[in-house]
Amino acid sequence: MNRIQNGWFSEINKQWPGQALSLEVEEVLFEGKSKYQDIIVFKRVDVVLIIGGGDGGVIREVIKHPAVESIVLCEIDEKVIEVSKKYLPKMACGFSSSKLTQFIGDGFEYMKEHVNEFDVIITDSSDPVGPAESLFQRGYYELMKKALKPDGILCCQGECLWLDLSLIKSMVDFSKDLFPVVNYGFTTIPTYPCGQIGFIMCSKNKVSLLFAEVFVVY
Repeated sequence: MNRIQNGWFSEINKQWPGQALSLEVEEVLFEGKSKYQDIIVFKRVDVVLIIGGGDGGVIREVIKHPAVESIVLCEIDEKVIEVSKKYLPKMACGFSSSKLTQFIGDGFEYMKEHVNEFDVIITDSSDPVGPAESLFQRGYYELMKKALKPDGILCCQGECLWLDLSLIKSMVDFSKDLFPVVNYGFTTIPTYPCGQIGFIMCSKNKVSLLFAEVFVVY
């Protein structure tokens, strides 16, 4: 549950019982619902935050690498892209790249039709509840494996060590059944619960530093 009250935004969720993330709000830029999720964009003196995926941040970072020739973005929620372009232009600047092809729809269905096609798959998803729950299960990783080229790699949202250790262990265990190389990495982000978020990283063979195509799933 997300709530804005008395100038503060609070994210209250049973995934992190006993604690809540609260940020002081200077101005609410957008608040609404899409078919899939609540979308809130607000401004602070030093933080702009959107609740949900599809903000374009991954695209912005990927296009910084000149070796990348083609990017496919698969986003199920078109409303998030629309809001991000309007209120987060510095984050969403990558949407104007000539290297980008956008697909609005289900990433599962898209990958079923594109086997052995991608060098890299990056999944920047929301938490494992609702529409995103299936992105943390074995079937999704099996589908990504088929969509990757023989030397392909993937990086997926891996949740927080302090809150989701059993889920992380499950993901790492089934990934090791599928891929010869599996690692868990993390970074520190103040606006995430407990200030940490992780990544599941897998390789079908050897990790390559030169990528021809990238597929981004939100």
